[in-house]
Amino acid sequence: MDRKEIAYAVDRMQKHIGEHLGEPITLLELARRAGYSPYYAARIFKETTGKSPFEYIRALRMTKAALTLRDKDIRVLDVALDFVFDSHEGFTRAFSREFGITPHRYKQRPVPLRLFLPYSARDRYLFYTKGEQTMEKKETSTIFVQVIERPARKLILKRGQKAEEYFAYCEEVGCDIWGILTSVKDALYEPIGMWLPKKLRPAGTSEYAQGVEVPLDYAGAIPEGFEIVTLEPCKMMIFQGRPYEDAYFETEILALQKAIDSYDPTLYGYQWDDENAPRFQLAPEGYRGYIEGRPVQLTPKA
Repeated sequence: MDRKEIAYAVDRMQKHIGEHLGEPITLLELARRAGYSPYYAARIFKETTGKSPFEYIRALRMTKAALTLRDKDIRVLDVALDFVFDSHEGFTRAFSREFGITPHRYKQRPVPLRLFLPYSARDRYLFYTKGEQTMEKKETSTIFVQVIERPARKLILKRGQKAEEYFAYCEEVGCDIWGILTSVKDALYEPIGMWLPKKLRPAGTSEYAQGVEVPLDYAGAIPEGFEIVTLEPCKMMIFQGRPYEDAYFETEILALQKAIDSYDPTLYGYQWDDENAPRFQLAPEGYRGYIEGRPVQLTPKA
């Protein structure tokens, strides 16, 4: 079997797990979705994701359970039952092993956790091989642009050393930072990858980082190895491409970034303000189109 077939088979198993996370899931069901024997399905799943199917299911259930406890007024026992645990005690043991805190204590005071946010095997394959990306698709057909106001706020971030873009950052820091950022309860927005202006980069730290914005009065926990900085009020010009098929995600990112770099904000009374705030990107999601924000300020009147 070639790498593409393996990636797509594992992706089918991942989708089945995601669709049935609140139900019992058997290896036989996963094998049927993959189209292979249970033994071979389990083998390629572990080789591709780094976890056995049941390690993967347990980690994903723990993540979804943690987010449910964080965001909903619900009993710990009900969360345990929703995620296929037979008892409060069994769920508490599993949650404590996964995160180092009991679900009851976490519900009372949510702290940042290392959540499990797995990559699609299919998307990972497509990125590293460009196997189905049509390189003729170079231009996005439509880009939506709007200017929004960002208030004074704080930024919890994890720095690299020399990284200037996402993949170099992953090599320096790891690719699991997003799960921790997603777990921050009081976040103003979803996590971001960002390019930091010089004034926010101490010597020996990277231009590219990942973080999440929180209120100016944030007094919650800061994850180990992270730091918090204050961001001044600013205006951001938000660029959003049209929805796209997942196979085209790298092409869409590059096309929108090219469009941003050639965009003239002075046509609408603005100029770039890259030294005042980070330029940022949201996680690529085909259903909404790729999104980036770049700081601007009003063009001074002559």
